[in-house]
Amino acid sequence: MKTFKTLLIAAILVGSASLSASAQSPWNQRYQDYINRYKDVAIQEMQRYGIPASITLAQGLLESGAGQSELCRKGNNHFGIKCHEWSGRTIYHDDDESQECFRAYNSALESFEDHSRFLAEKPRYKRLFSLSRTDYKGWARGLKECGYATNPQYANSLIGIIETYQLHQYDRAAGRHHHTGGVAGSVVNEHPIHAYNKNFYLYARSGDTFKSLAAETGVSARRLARYNELDRKHQLSEGEVVYLEKKQTRALKDFKNRPHVVRAGDSMHSIAQMYGIRLKSLYQKNGLSPDYMPRVGDRLRVY
Repeated sequence: MKTFKTLLIAAILVGSASLSASAQSPWNQRYQDYINRYKDVAIQEMQRYGIPASITLAQGLLESGAGQSELCRKGNNHFGIKCHEWSGRTIYHDDDESQECFRAYNSALESFEDHSRFLAEKPRYKRLFSLSRTDYKGWARGLKECGYATNPQYANSLIGIIETYQLHQYDRAAGRHHHTGGVAGSVVNEHPIHAYNKNFYLYARSGDTFKSLAAETGVSARRLARYNELDRKHQLSEGEVVYLEKKQTRALKDFKNRPHVVRAGDSMHSIAQMYGIRLKSLYQKNGLSPDYMPRVGDRLRVY
């Protein structure tokens, strides 16, 4: 969405404003860290809205300087979207003119979601959704033609980033991810964010608290505790799943006819976390009272 600043970042990325669409930008670890952290978010958005994950990641990298821009640091705005038709929180920043109004968000996740809606709901981008989600070059050129940015090298910059970091591999990502698998990639200091059951989550590390995770994610400690149905003073353990939004009322449709069979060590809370559903919903689905203690072998509905 930016002009001069986007051009400046693009020049750094591709080395020259005259590079062809097949040219590649120099690789750096900060960009790879950003990809590792947000690739599952981009895949989830692709599955919801049809925007290639490679395009979302490349735009986020370019517009936010891999999360280092002032708009991103102060307003969680990863895509440089201005305040047009916006009633939410705002931030002011010099761009084409002095102190222009930009959208601000409570978390990076809100920014990614708003970016998807912005493209999906604006008539001028409608024709892009007739393209294949694997046609990242068509999407990159189309975004420029539809007026997303005034930088003449915007499409080439996106394509260069996508090809350097092989982001097009994520455009072919299948269906869903389940959080019982390992962490994909490693990020220095920051936690990679994963997607499951229309939600986002991360794995806690030793020493993490809701307060420390709040400072990193932009989601308040109070909300993190509430979303995960835990006390704010709860001591997080290594590998514990921490959801970043309110959980769903039921599990994925895959589990419609597959009840959970209680195993040793299961609790109602751990089962709810496993499927990304609310604890209250788990009790209600099974006609159980809050004092119920699961027994090994019990079969519980989760959908």
